[in-house]
Amino acid sequence: MEAEARWDLCFPQLANLSCRKPSSGLSDDVLVNVGLPVVCVLTVLLNFLVIISISHFRQLRTPTNILLLSLAVSDFLVGLLLWPGEIYMSTSCWAFGDVSCFLHHFVSFAITSASVGNMVLISADRYVAICDPLHYNLKVTVKRTQICVCLCWFLCFVYSSVILRDQLAHPEKCSSCYGECVINIDIDGGILDLVVIFILPLCIIVTLYLRVFVVAVSQARAMRSHVTCGKLQHSAPFRAKKSELKAARTLGVLVLCFLICFCPFYIASLAGGSTFSSSSQYVLYLFDFNSCVNPLIYALFYPWFRRAVTHIVTLRILQPGSREAHVL
Repeated sequence: MEAEARWDLCFPQLANLSCRKPSSGLSDDVLVNVGLPVVCVLTVLLNFLVIISISHFRQLRTPTNILLLSLAVSDFLVGLLLWPGEIYMSTSCWAFGDVSCFLHHFVSFAITSASVGNMVLISADRYVAICDPLHYNLKVTVKRTQICVCLCWFLCFVYSSVILRDQLAHPEKCSSCYGECVINIDIDGGILDLVVIFILPLCIIVTLYLRVFVVAVSQARAMRSHVTCGKLQHSAPFRAKKSELKAARTLGVLVLCFLICFCPFYIASLAGGSTFSSSSQYVLYLFDFNSCVNPLIYALFYPWFRRAVTHIVTLRILQPGSREAHVL
């Protein structure tokens, strides 16, 4: 019996200092062993296509697409770094030391925060485009958007440093035994994370999109009444463009999917504390799965993405002057 117990340890030679191996229930799960690696690969490939599309074609470098590019970068990093780490820790013992464990969680917090920040920026962009269309081109420029994106990423890394300040000073706190890699946040840090990453962004996103929805509905009604009265052409400059309304709907779907994947993660955190059980681990997978859903939404709703992918797959982007290709 003692010999069998030792084989359940991550490092049998360390006896009482070693953690136990992950439970076989999760490590033998078909979802973990097959489904998650497939989703991981799709997340990396699809978001890589989004990054290449917006970065390569000059016609796609609009303020809104700059925000989508930033979101695609965070989603790409989720597939490249977070998914492999989560799959590994669900099925194996951590064997890379305390420093690498801290770096994994630090980057995870930064990328997650960046995704939330990008969603807030996207909501603000649609709010200005729909509610103040006459001044949108003056207020929202490519340069200002790039500054906002850079500031967002910088603040996310600063925030990660603050929320993980104890582990930053003492990386060995990331484990209580050899083979473990967990982050235990104190009560103050948990409250801060709940407010900054959940409550505040959720309130901002919902408020802005409720306002966008109300204005879009009122403009649609006004458009129908003007068509009936034959005054549509005269009053068109004072309303948001039809393309802006369509973009608002598409990005609304993007935000809705984000909230569906986002909210259960923090609800489970509130219910189960800072340490995830094997069941709530699936909620974390749902949160990360949003990074694979986003490019699928682009493929369904954005013709420019489908045209850009066609250029990429057929290698037409290697031809001279391909940056100026018409993809809109």
